[in-house]
Amino acid sequence: MAKINPIQMQKYFKGVKYPAAKDDLLKMAKQNGADENLTSVLEQLPDDKFETPAAVNKAVGQINK
Repeated sequence: MAKINPIQMQKYFKGVKYPAAKDDLLKMAKQNGADENLTSVLEQLPDDKFETPAAVNKAVGQINK
């Protein structure tokens, strides 16, 4: 699995309203053309609400070590 650049990742969340659920992030990322590597990582996120883009970055960082 390739490392995910948090800055690049955020471009796939254009249009997301925070707080956002995992399913919202995954749906928007797919609509915005995210690759399989990113969607695979997003599917592993906990079923939480993420308050900010920084919270998403932190959660993804825990998975994508």
